Amino acid sequence: MTHDEVVKKHKDYLFPCVSLYYTKPLVADRGSMQYVWDVEGNRYLDFFGGILTISVGHCNAKVTSKIKAQVDRLQHTSTVYPNEHIVALAEKLAEITPGRLRKSFFCNSGTEADETAVMLARMATGNFDVVALRHGYSGHSLLAKSLTAHSSYRRAGIVSVGISHAVSPYCYRCPLHLTYPGCGVACAEDVEETIRTTTSGSIAAFLAETIQGVGGVIVPPKEYFKIVFTIVKKYGGLFIADEVQAGFGRTGKHWFGIEHWEVEPDMITGAKGMANGTPVGLCIATPEVADSFKGLTISTFGGNPVTSVAAKATIEVIEEERLLENVDRVGAYFRKGLEGLQQKYPIIGEVRGLGLMQGLELVKDRNTKEPAPEATNQFLGLCRDNGLLVGKGGLFANVIRLSPPLNIQESDVDVAIEIMDKSFASVRV
Repeated sequence: MTHDEVVKKHKDYLFPCVSLYYTKPLVADRGSMQYVWDVEGNRYLDFFGGILTISVGHCNAKVTSKIKAQVDRLQHTSTVYPNEHIVALAEKLAEITPGRLRKSFFCNSGTEADETAVMLARMATGNFDVVALRHGYSGHSLLAKSLTAHSSYRRAGIVSVGISHAVSPYCYRCPLHLTYPGCGVACAEDVEETIRTTTSGSIAAFLAETIQGVGGVIVPPKEYFKIVFTIVKKYGGLFIADEVQAGFGRTGKHWFGIEHWEVEPDMITGAKGMANGTPVGLCIATPEVADSFKGLTISTFGGNPVTSVAAKATIEVIEEERLLENVDRVGAYFRKGLEGLQQKYPIIGEVRGLGLMQGLELVKDRNTKEPAPEATNQFLGLCRDNGLLVGKGGLFANVIRLSPPLNIQESDVDVAIEIMDKSFASVRV
């Protein structure tokens, strides 16, 4: 089909809430490692990676070859039959996750993973209340949208029974009007205030993205999660680290974002980059938490042989190519380039992120910090015109989100920075 035919059929046959980038949507045709081509033959350097999903490159042969072989051997059995690949993946995850995390439940998405974690926390503790964070995003289901604290995603008659939201550790726009580090990380203390005033006083869990992705690449202060962990335990809760976007090497040095904050969670949820684009979701827990599940459950497609092979192959590529170190090194190089752009263009209010999960918050004025969503859309389109794909997010839709594959090199960064420089030069506020 032509570009116009695809766009017309998308409008005719898909829910309109499935939003598209650009005035003229990009119709993707194929991909190879760090590149994507559209149906019109244009090539793009992909620095959004399917929303932090393409972790080792589009159609990486080291992953796809194993997927193809498994499809020809055994594609699906459901969870009522164990298979070699689901147990091999679970064993590998027990090896790479921090602390005492050992037992896995596989599903299809980050939404399901977060749902599973909350349900399990309520069973394990006997408590019902859950504390999440403002600006957080947890997925598409009713419970996940209730955990989400971002108005654009809550317009579905959400009933947030048993869910409270503490303030976000959003230093650039501190909701408490304080400045780090003199603030004493007051946002962390707000978790205790939230528990005392909006819950029964005993909680099932605290759930938070280690870096808020949809919220605009919000990175908490280095003390934040240690303080919150102590508070959560004081009130009987479990600590759930949502690693759907930040996990599996995205932040560099470590497999999971929470490791930068030196906290050992009771559960980790994952998806996206875990299988390089194959639909997968993960909830991994300590043995005592996992064993507390009451009753029975299944996941028809969760942990099927194909997705298990894809996830394990992706992890193996990250290990074999030493991509945790690559993300740390190339991420630092990328960050330096982004900070150079910030010095050149006043519209960039802040650069933030870890590893190859970076964000640029665009503002009309650095003093007032007034968001610049129109300029963000301009920049997004200009980058596309110049051959670069980037994303956007933030409550005010004014944050450029950058998440290239973990195996990019400095030469790819140089091209991206050059295109971003050219694009910023054409933005009109």
